[in-house]
Amino acid sequence: MSESLRAADVLARQLYEVGCRHAFGMPGGEVLTLMDALVQAGIQFHLAKHENAAGFIGEGVYHADGAPVILLATLGPGALNGVNVVANAHQDRVPMLVLTGCVDAAEEHSYTHQVLDHRAVFAPITKASFRLNAEAADQIADKAVAIATEPRNGPVHIDVPISTAETPTRDRGSRRAPARATQPDDATLAQAHDWLSHAARPLAIIGLDALQEDAAPEIRAFFEAHQIPFVTSYKAKGILPETHPLCLGGAGLSPLADKHLLPLLRDADLILGLGYDPIEMRPGWRNLWNPSQQRMIDITPVSNTHYMHQASMALTCALKPTLAALTKRDAATSSEIWPCNSPARVRAALQAAFPTDDDWGPAGVIAECRATLPANTLATADSGAHRILLSQMWTCHEPRALIQSSALCTMGCALPMAIGRKLAQPERPVVSFSGDAGFLMTAGELSTAAEMGLAPIFVVFADASLALIELKQRQRQMVNTGVDFKRHDFAALGRAFGGNGATVRNRAELRAALEQALASDRFTVISAEIAPGGYDGRI
Repeated sequence: MSESLRAADVLARQLYEVGCRHAFGMPGGEVLTLMDALVQAGIQFHLAKHENAAGFIGEGVYHADGAPVILLATLGPGALNGVNVVANAHQDRVPMLVLTGCVDAAEEHSYTHQVLDHRAVFAPITKASFRLNAEAADQIADKAVAIATEPRNGPVHIDVPISTAETPTRDRGSRRAPARATQPDDATLAQAHDWLSHAARPLAIIGLDALQEDAAPEIRAFFEAHQIPFVTSYKAKGILPETHPLCLGGAGLSPLADKHLLPLLRDADLILGLGYDPIEMRPGWRNLWNPSQQRMIDITPVSNTHYMHQASMALTCALKPTLAALTKRDAATSSEIWPCNSPARVRAALQAAFPTDDDWGPAGVIAECRATLPANTLATADSGAHRILLSQMWTCHEPRALIQSSALCTMGCALPMAIGRKLAQPERPVVSFSGDAGFLMTAGELSTAAEMGLAPIFVVFADASLALIELKQRQRQMVNTGVDFKRHDFAALGRAFGGNGATVRNRAELRAALEQALASDRFTVISAEIAPGGYDGRI
């Protein structure tokens, strides 16, 4: 006879079995049983100051341990506070279990206080939404985990009624079939190999789906065999070290980078999309190549239905075995690769477009941070002008070395994600980069970092402006409205919450502040004061 457990215990044990060791959120009376079950299963609960930030802290952990995020929220306002981070997980392909408390079904017909239809709220921004049932608790938990972690990853919502969480039930164990790697049939592989052999100007784009498969070894072997230059999306930065001679860096949001990269894409005779999910890319990346004149091979885990580009050969399969099968190069039929040497010229042009020798300003801040912080530093970036510049300038040597909200592009993510990364990997230096507006959205989570005893470094680009929006406003010759605010003492905020704080106005001061932050056992807020307009012509 199976052990008798509460329905909440069955759910919690399933989450523990798939590697979850942390849960994040803000409790309420309706989720106390669920929170107790998580702790009993061996999953530590961490109190955040806002459900949205809690989810981003969880994402920071996920990028270190690979286990699904657990976001816990009580009914009504608690659940709704998490909507942004759940939508982000859906677009940024982050596996997440969103656990919300709710009143029992019988009560919702006569009791309205804080009661709303959670499933209707979360259905459009999750892969699935369930209401926990005691008799089927093991099946629902099993389904939820399977759906969240199968390609493409994403959030799954489970509404947990108060009495259901406490109802005795049985855990009959997991029935999920193990994932099987697949590859195309021999005829399709032969056609792809023929195209590769006769391509004189091949170019590859790597996207975040490649990260889900940990396909870096196969990608490296494939590129080096065929000598294919490549760009990555911002999420895929570092899947191969960006110092690799075939790497042209990250792309997706920078018009300045696109000025150099897009002509190269249009000149390619074969384009390969390797786990390329264009949800990260700006509109200028739509329909870049001409299907009647250029061949495009798209290798993705699920069919692309976005119509942002067309593929001559769309392969819905696992990347690792497919690339392994295509790696051998036939020297007898292979063409000379890029005889005009255009990728090398583009690489040099990109380096010149994003120089590291600025005395100050946003580029100077980024360059000094990269030069001073250890090579193994883990970074997070908030949305805004600084993120575009950072994603072009911050060299990554490993996957997930720079994480950000790249599809939804939501503000307020960098600070909490840095807390999560430091929690999961305390031995590594962790730095977050925020604009001053984004920093203010989540500054209260500095108290969470202090309470956890964590010491990430929080760098704030302080120009008292919504810089990216202000730039767009000026470009459209509009009146300055709603984009400027007063300068604030962010360093004092750091000290007020129990950490260190420094205000810097040049590279020497920034270098000293970073060195002190690395030596400290407390978090540090570094306010880098820069002049408005510092991003003009730089992104």
